[in-house]
Amino acid sequence: MSSRAAPKVAVLMGGISAEREVSLSSGRECAAALREAGYNVVEVYAGRDLPARLAEIAPDVAFNALHGRWGEDGCVQGLLEWMGLPYTHSGVLASALAMDKIRTKEIYAAAGLPVAPHVLAGRAQIMAAHVMAPPYVVKPSNEGSSVGIYLVRESADTPPALAPDLPEALMVEAYVPGRELTVSVLGDRALTVTDIVTEGWYDYDAKYRPGGSHHVVPADLPAPVFDACMNQALVAHRALGCRGLSRTDFRWDEAQGLDGLVVLETNTQPGMTPTSLSPEQAAHCGIAFPDLCRWLVEDASCHR
Repeated sequence: MSSRAAPKVAVLMGGISAEREVSLSSGRECAAALREAGYNVVEVYAGRDLPARLAEIAPDVAFNALHGRWGEDGCVQGLLEWMGLPYTHSGVLASALAMDKIRTKEIYAAAGLPVAPHVLAGRAQIMAAHVMAPPYVVKPSNEGSSVGIYLVRESADTPPALAPDLPEALMVEAYVPGRELTVSVLGDRALTVTDIVTEGWYDYDAKYRPGGSHHVVPADLPAPVFDACMNQALVAHRALGCRGLSRTDFRWDEAQGLDGLVVLETNTQPGMTPTSLSPEQAAHCGIAFPDLCRWLVEDASCHR
């Protein structure tokens, strides 16, 4: 990073994934916070011309506020490495691994983390017959933010009718009942546990629509479960090789006690919108939003 008084930060936002609108919201919030923190900020709407735009702007740091494919799966990270431009959040390998839900679960299991049973199956196979006993969840293996997720309930007599625009290969995962929990990791520190309370399924609308969910920070949990979430989020962050900020999601079946805790996935580009979880957790730990964004910029580098 440059040593001049007001480094130029390019906030990458938008992109070409299904999560473009979420990224635009994250990017605007982060750009405003970074200006408040004293940086010279340029908002960059990331498209096919991104390399040319970055060469023209010549920033000191790229703040990655992209979500979804191309922006958090290692592609943009590889471009920034190629250009020698320091950037925030995780590097190429960790980003690619965390976006691939099958690979993520393999790494979790190797690190001793509890995961739900799953299979990889084709669209036609999933629609022809139940590939596992309901209840289960069908999801793309390389998207985030609950994009394209189907919940097949225990009472379902027939398999799901899937949208034609879903990928051919999908992950089918046993549904874990109970509470939705999440932990952000900043650097080498787990921040806290949030209990995400919704009226129904924690889908895309529940995540991003104001009022779609209620966050209890910190979560009211038995101490062993709270501590396990904190420890397992750190293990997941390190096992995947994450950098900067990550957020790991859990399901907890209270009826099974500590044995009912399951790690779902790790997000290497957590949302930074007004309803997002990681900024809430940082604030609970005394880290204001501009300070969180400043920390990420100061942590930026290549070879991540």
